[in-house]
Amino acid sequence: MPPAILKCTLCPKECRLAPAQRGDCRVRVNLDGKLMTLVYGKPGAVHVDPIEKKPMFHMLPGSTAFSIATAGCNLHCKFCQNWEISQKNPEDLPETQDLPPEQVIAYAQQNQCRSIAYTYSEPIIYYEYTYETSRLARQAGIKNILVTAGFINEKPLRKLCKVSDAANVDIKSFDESFYRGVCAGRLQPVLDCCEVMRQEGVLVEITNLLVPTLNDNMDTVRRMCGWLLEHLGPETPLHFSRFYPQYQIKSLPPTPVETLQQARQLALSAGLHFVYIGNVPGSGAENTTCWKCGALLIERIGYQTRIVELRNGVCGRCGQAIYGMWS
Repeated sequence: MPPAILKCTLCPKECRLAPAQRGDCRVRVNLDGKLMTLVYGKPGAVHVDPIEKKPMFHMLPGSTAFSIATAGCNLHCKFCQNWEISQKNPEDLPETQDLPPEQVIAYAQQNQCRSIAYTYSEPIIYYEYTYETSRLARQAGIKNILVTAGFINEKPLRKLCKVSDAANVDIKSFDESFYRGVCAGRLQPVLDCCEVMRQEGVLVEITNLLVPTLNDNMDTVRRMCGWLLEHLGPETPLHFSRFYPQYQIKSLPPTPVETLQQARQLALSAGLHFVYIGNVPGSGAENTTCWKCGALLIERIGYQTRIVELRNGVCGRCGQAIYGMWS
């Protein structure tokens, strides 16, 4: 009998794996006819972060998130900002820790973190670890945040959403050729993921890293904003993030601040209520303002956060409810 070929159904790549073969993500393997993970309970990065670093601006502002990540990713973005973790085999990470889900919960509690963030690389590919930790965290009253590229099939996503509270989904570009040529992925599954998350009650924020000459075309940005407005709603927070030369794209300059400001103004003009600029501290575009009356609700300078006019999830000046998870 020939060796069993297994198909991984976690993400849209649906890798077909011969015995001992790993998937495109590097961390899922056909081991003796069973699909196994190589990174369960073995993060390569463990930190206590401001929740704003994720970035999550509409969830528990000023709190900290216990942040974990394993090696691997099912996308291969040439501009990856965390490539030292995401584009490595698990055995090549020098500081992998043994940290089972129960210990993650204990450390989060010891550090007075109100949430756990599955971040830096891609929580989808360490799915079993993310799910079990999230399940236990929810029992302990700790929130769960997915920081993800959203490249996942619907069935496992809906299961994961049952134990997830919030997500920042990185839409790389609103251009299919960019996804295929620069990220080794596809756009539509990411858009589907965003819609499913909202259907399942997950608080969704969106990030778009603007890379000069590659995905900073304003027509493309305009189409993305139109899609967000129609499919996720005007209240969906959108973060335009500044690119810095990394990984395989080192010849391009950092994103001009003017480009980020132009994209932000376009998004606001399109009707989105909360549009931010990331990686440009002090720009003023990290503040949350009431979309109805313009009151300053939350002031941010870098990771320093000050609540100004937000009162129990509503604008203290005009009473408008503000989308988010505030307590």
